Amino acid sequence: MSLPTAPKDWIEGLKENWKTDLVSGFIIFLIALPLCIGIALASGAPPMAGLLSGIVGGAIISIISGSYVTINGPAAGLIVIIFGSIEILGGGDPKAGFRFTLAAIVCAGILQIGMGFLKAGILASIFPASVIYGMLSAIGVIIFTKQIHVALGVVPQAKTLLGQMAEIPNSFMHLNPEIAFIGIVSIAILVGYPYIKSNYVKKIPAPLIAVVVAIFIAEFLDFKDQHNYFVFDKEYSIGPKSLVHIPHDFLAGLTFPDFGILFSKASVLQIITITLVASVESLLTVVAVDRLDPFRRVSDMNRELVAKGIGNTILGFIGGLPIIAEVVRSSANINNGAKTRWSNFFHGVFLLLFLLLLPGLLEKIPLASLAAILMVTGYRLAVPELKKAAKIGLDQFFIYSITLFFIIEDDLLVGVIIGIVVNLFLHYVNVILPEGITFNDFIRGRVEVKTNDGTSLFGKSRKRTTTLQLRGLAVFINFHTLKKQLDAAPRNEVLEIDLSTRLKVSTGLSLRFTVKD
Repeated sequence: MSLPTAPKDWIEGLKENWKTDLVSGFIIFLIALPLCIGIALASGAPPMAGLLSGIVGGAIISIISGSYVTINGPAAGLIVIIFGSIEILGGGDPKAGFRFTLAAIVCAGILQIGMGFLKAGILASIFPASVIYGMLSAIGVIIFTKQIHVALGVVPQAKTLLGQMAEIPNSFMHLNPEIAFIGIVSIAILVGYPYIKSNYVKKIPAPLIAVVVAIFIAEFLDFKDQHNYFVFDKEYSIGPKSLVHIPHDFLAGLTFPDFGILFSKASVLQIITITLVASVESLLTVVAVDRLDPFRRVSDMNRELVAKGIGNTILGFIGGLPIIAEVVRSSANINNGAKTRWSNFFHGVFLLLFLLLLPGLLEKIPLASLAAILMVTGYRLAVPELKKAAKIGLDQFFIYSITLFFIIEDDLLVGVIIGIVVNLFLHYVNVILPEGITFNDFIRGRVEVKTNDGTSLFGKSRKRTTTLQLRGLAVFINFHTLKKQLDAAPRNEVLEIDLSTRLKVSTGLSLRFTVKD
């Protein structure tokens, strides 16, 4: 069955699909609003930083991106990197750390632009899955650990992640009842939302419901005024510090970078980390969203890198968080009927209008509710990746576990590098060393292309068949060779991938399918 005709792009696409894209953009704006603020706060940045990312990622970068229905904005996957950068570069001064981090984001954006022109979009296909699963699980664990204390209204004493994990029971014992109540109610709404049967209720995003309910509770409990209260003769304090703070003057909310320590060792390391993680996570998301796209359009990965680089350069100069293509908002965009990139554009415009017209409403949002949203996000990031890793073999699960451990114990970039090195080492020990495969086969896979013109031995007509025969070695680091041939395969013809004649390693496996438009 052939795929439906893809909608037109640019101005023609806007004329054809503005109604569906406008509706989807509005719904995505409702989802993105609390997430942009929550991700910024969890990153140690001002709330305005997250909103600026959603605005620039939608209203500006959507026009030049290489993808069609992805939603750009701040993502949970970058919380760990930005928070760590602010801490490290600021040396205990969060304001200075944020400005130094903005300078790193500017440089990371410039590097991404260069990577796009150098056609580094291939990064999406050469990173081992087990390392990616480990990275995402670790990010989920870190987010959950840090936000549970906020949701309970407790400030942990430990500075290390493992120390904060150990403090979770203590936070439960010393929780602030009114703050924790908002956090628990928010989590209950988010977890229970999928079980609601009403189609009318399901049209409203769960994070928005959680935030609105939390605002009403905070109003009832008078969070806007600093005061103390007693529960079982124990005194607790609540007040405006438990709510979001947004500058009412848009220009006053802008923060500018400080390039004073740009070339220090610590700053260079942060630049590399932001560039690597933002690029890889964004490209992987675009690949995943392309598979969800009902029109099966194929995004231009190199153009996507250039667009994200331009966006991050702009955001670094005005005080925003780095953007990536975000998978949850992108899948929701597709589910709500988006056809073109204009839905992303509209979501950014709605964020801008809300920030300009209703900043006071944002200041009524309790931090505990945003922390609850991020806790659920962290859980949903960590657990599914664990399940995926458990299905791909014992050796790959070992690599996943190594990556997860070192990211939590040390640093995200360190964990990813160790995971890749361990993966390469296992390939060397298990395949290259015993089988005598050359280093060239390891870096660049050998693919032979054979084409059958469609005529059998007896003259009977049959469908034209293209066979890709792999020789030598097929691993993550040389997958780009096969991918290039797959992308070039003729449409609506039978494509056969033959893995049965690998050099000294016989799999006896052959895959046969028809590539559709």
